Amino acid sequence: MTAVHANRSTPETDPGEVELHARNVAFDLSETPLHWIPGAPVSSNMITVLNLLLPEGERWFVETFNEALPMIKDEKLATAMRGFVGQEAMHAEVHDRAVENWLSRHGVDATGYIEQMEWIFRKVLGPREGQTPEQDLKHLIERLWLIAAIEHYTALLGDFALNCTWVENGADPNMADMFVWHGAEEVEHRAVAHDAAAYFGDTPLRRGRAMALAMPFLAILLVRGFRFINSQDPLYDDMSVPAKYTKYVKDYFVESRRGLFPKIGGLVWATATYFKPGFHPNDIGDTAQAVAYLASSPGARRAG
Repeated sequence: MTAVHANRSTPETDPGEVELHARNVAFDLSETPLHWIPGAPVSSNMITVLNLLLPEGERWFVETFNEALPMIKDEKLATAMRGFVGQEAMHAEVHDRAVENWLSRHGVDATGYIEQMEWIFRKVLGPREGQTPEQDLKHLIERLWLIAAIEHYTALLGDFALNCTWVENGADPNMADMFVWHGAEEVEHRAVAHDAAAYFGDTPLRRGRAMALAMPFLAILLVRGFRFINSQDPLYDDMSVPAKYTKYVKDYFVESRRGLFPKIGGLVWATATYFKPGFHPNDIGDTAQAVAYLASSPGARRAG
């Protein structure tokens, strides 16, 4: 059984034990353009997909953790899991509001994509009926490891958001703040899903099976969402299919070099670190940096 690991920030910046809790936030997107990073439609739309993808996934995290919590006898881990649940529930609410109050104003009807996410996370990945208690536990552990694998990527993306160049490139400050706030909380709680899954036993087979599903699963959903938004983006209305895909590829390489979007090669390479002997999610990112941003986030201070 594995307890929560200690934070691994350097001694000079280590904030000590951080108690996870949900923060009230308010982001004003009333003046935010669809392409919220100027001159970067690919990065803008690809990151915007997270508003559509994340809410159902985060509600699935919450439900799965609530299912596991009664079995957790390590109170430190249980406390961290409850903090994680509160943060993920708030993330889902914030991104739902962004879709309802911002994306729809730009003429993007997200209904079809969101319904697909509901089916995946509620039906395909939800609890199964008619199983024995042993089968229920096995399925729960598989879901916990899948969440841990997904959280490996959210931690990587959170670290990217804390260190990217959106602001320097004139990104809408409110949208940038929303994604950096979310990314900072992902770094803050990056170890919890792994520790919750490892509580029930950490094996290379469980890690490998979860990651083999998580990486293509997330890639497919992100690309599908990107195409879904672009199908309703006026910028691409008059472009032929070959021209669209040429633009996507060209803009991706330009924008990733500018630090606006993670380099795919870097994410693929970072996947390998998940299997490095002794690896733990606290090896990703900096807790002190995340906590400092969360203390100064305009959206968090506004809701104060």
